[in-house]
Amino acid sequence: MLVHEALHRATEVARHWTASGCPVVIHVDASVPRKTYRSFREALAQDPLITFSARHKCEWGMWGLVAAAQSASELMLERFPDVRHVYLSSGSCLPLRPVAELKDYLDARPRTDFIESATTADVPWTVGGLDAERFTLRFPFSWKKHRFLFDRYVKFQRRIGMKRRIPNGLVPHMGSQWWCLTRQTLSAILQDPERPAYDAYFQKVWIPDESYFQSLARLYSTDIESRSLTLSKFDYQGKPHIFYDDHLQLLRRSDCFVARKIWPGADRLYSAFLKPETAERRTAEPNPTKIDRLFAKAVERRTIGRPGLYMQSRFLHHSWENGVTSAPYSVFQGFAELFEDFEPWLARATGCQVHGHLFAPKRAEFASGQHILNGALTDNAALRDNNPRAFLTNLIWNTRGERQCFQYGPGDKQGNNWLMAKDSNAQISVISGAWAVPLFKSNLNFADIRKEAAKLQKIESEFLDVLRSPWAKARVRIWTMAEFIEAPMEPLQSVVDEIRIRSPHRLTEAPRMTDLTGFGKFLQNLKNQGMHPYLMGDFSVTPDDPDSSNLPRRPYLVQ
Repeated sequence: MLVHEALHRATEVARHWTASGCPVVIHVDASVPRKTYRSFREALAQDPLITFSARHKCEWGMWGLVAAAQSASELMLERFPDVRHVYLSSGSCLPLRPVAELKDYLDARPRTDFIESATTADVPWTVGGLDAERFTLRFPFSWKKHRFLFDRYVKFQRRIGMKRRIPNGLVPHMGSQWWCLTRQTLSAILQDPERPAYDAYFQKVWIPDESYFQSLARLYSTDIESRSLTLSKFDYQGKPHIFYDDHLQLLRRSDCFVARKIWPGADRLYSAFLKPETAERRTAEPNPTKIDRLFAKAVERRTIGRPGLYMQSRFLHHSWENGVTSAPYSVFQGFAELFEDFEPWLARATGCQVHGHLFAPKRAEFASGQHILNGALTDNAALRDNNPRAFLTNLIWNTRGERQCFQYGPGDKQGNNWLMAKDSNAQISVISGAWAVPLFKSNLNFADIRKEAAKLQKIESEFLDVLRSPWAKARVRIWTMAEFIEAPMEPLQSVVDEIRIRSPHRLTEAPRMTDLTGFGKFLQNLKNQGMHPYLMGDFSVTPDDPDSSNLPRRPYLVQ
């Protein structure tokens, strides 16, 4: 047993092994304080089947872990000559089945070595980009404590083309650190005349505890089963899963003999699996694949998650989200400016919740003048603008089951342009140039109007470029204002039909269009002042009637 923490649990597990007649050699990390180490030894001093090996300082990815396993194995073979199989475990390992069942299993396979051992080309689980290079480069620096030196030295070796010579006859293999080897194979590894050369080589290999015994066992074993008898699961980052009390039934279902890593505070697990053995014995084959599906789901939930729901573990990884938002929604640009009663009309026509300008500078204009929406989402502009992406995705998530529609425009905060454009749930309908209608109806100085019009047109033009980009996935419809007002019912009908896809119906009336008398002249004045309003389309002004335009002055009514 390799122990470095939770010594009280290691005490329980060691006594459980020896109660079934299995001798135990314990290695305690040299970083454990001497006082703690002495207390640990004294607690187990009365058990004749427990002994302690020389201590080494163990650090992840470094040689100390191999040295600790070597020292403990040598002591095991020397002190207990009747031992046929040596099982390497850690202080956080827990036997899941009676020790007698493990004995029976090994008795039936007296010459079989259980050690995961695969060539670098066949290993799919390595994380970090170093497979074959861990055997051809040198790694004198700790990856955990000296990350800067580790990375710089790797880059330096790559740049100068440094490549280590692998000892003759040795083919590097990798696998789980936790093995069960026969006395014959283990003694051959430890007593090999070439061991000094092998040790010197592996001392500069990265993570040698996952390659030293895995490679050398291939030289001496006559029967290898390339698997570990210890159940250990790792997440997408290569970190071990920790088992807690609520994993009890899951661990039982695996039929594995030993599992790691067990949380030291899992009292229920320790009491359930360390109880006295019964006479009843099972012969089930260890099968960790029985629970692989659940772990795959856990990895999927952590890395992909539910559509439109964000969590901390995915924030640092761009595009890990499973869909930008959780449900379809509609964005309207220019409609509320062109129609006087567009929002209540759309709510009646579709049955959706229709908001005003959610990204207006002063506040989020929630439907019906609400200040707080589902999920305690506030209309406060400062909070919204602190994270506009989260504001929109939370709004869609919190109101799922009811389609959301909102107004948008160049006068709004533009932080979510790419978010909406790349969102396949978004339905974006734009009447380009309609932002000029409020300016037309304003009583501002014309110089100020011209300046504001130039700014709004530039913002809208950039938004339209985003919507027309090859990366846009939203359902986008764009009309110039001139072409829209020529026949507004057709585009309105298509927009409503897409929202009410399950129950389409024919519109009988359109919303009331604002009075646009003189709008053509207004646009001509902008042109005369040096500002070209090109996004509105072609509005002609006849010489005979300078205030006339090609715009209707009455609301549309379809019989």
